[in-house]
Amino acid sequence: MGAVLVTVLGASLAGCSSTGGKRAEDARKAAQAGGRAAVDTPRWTFAMITHSGDGDTFWDIVQNGAKQAAVKDNIKFLYSHHDEAQQQAQLVDAAVDKKVDGIIVTLAKPDAMKAAVARARKAGIPVVTVNSGSEESKAFGALTHIGQDETVAGEAVGEELNKRGRKKALCVLHEQGNVGHEQRCDGAKKTFKGEMRNLYVEGTNMPDVQSGIEAKLQSDKDIDAVVTLGAPFADTAVKAKEGAGSKAEIDTFDLNEKVAAGLKSGSLGFAVDQQPYLQGYQAVDLLWLYKYNADVLGGGKPVLTGPQIVTEDQADELADYAKRGTR
Repeated sequence: MGAVLVTVLGASLAGCSSTGGKRAEDARKAAQAGGRAAVDTPRWTFAMITHSGDGDTFWDIVQNGAKQAAVKDNIKFLYSHHDEAQQQAQLVDAAVDKKVDGIIVTLAKPDAMKAAVARARKAGIPVVTVNSGSEESKAFGALTHIGQDETVAGEAVGEELNKRGRKKALCVLHEQGNVGHEQRCDGAKKTFKGEMRNLYVEGTNMPDVQSGIEAKLQSDKDIDAVVTLGAPFADTAVKAKEGAGSKAEIDTFDLNEKVAAGLKSGSLGFAVDQQPYLQGYQAVDLLWLYKYNADVLGGGKPVLTGPQIVTEDQADELADYAKRGTR
């Protein structure tokens, strides 16, 4: 089947006009790759261990990027996760015991992860951190950190709220103890000219998230903006707004198919995209480059994948990418 598709795609693309030559050629090469490695390096094993909870679609996008890079780089890719820091650290220890060739890890709760990362480095396993922990990454001995600066991202949110004339905002934190979440809200408070308050909710319990936001909106009619820190919580915030009879604008960090649709419909004001697909893809690619050629990017600084403020204007363009699981 793959060979037939390659033949058909190759034939159809050959008939494209020269105006689409570059894209047609790129698509033809991708089709011809047929899911095979583009390199002849050894089949190394890389493990990614994140702080994701069950059902968090953000991490599906990260994995999509990592898996695609793994195919290209002839890598065996292993993924595991746990939203409790001690269990996440144990998963890192398990990867070290398996003698994997590289580890990709998040540092949402860095103190709990420090010893596990140190053990990996002592075993000679290169480590790349992604998504959270940019400030601790270098100190822990990681090659580099890939993600957005959470404080900078928060500051961008505050500035966007100012542009929209908002006066009183609610920042909804769905995972207590996550340093990146605190940095986002702190950054937003720094640049927001109005008043911003934090609301802590239990992110693994969506009814609790909805009731918490709804109660806050009912008790304070002056709140004109709600900022959630993850795409799955944006839709819940919209429902809470409707239940409270509030006119507050709902904004969010991160992008997925529902968020893109919400931007298009106007139920959401804006989203902060940190390009999770790129985080996964680059993490695998950089580990491969290090193993193959001792290459390191960043010069001791994080490799930034965001923030990018996304509004209704970009919704149509990004909807297709979000639907296929890459944005």
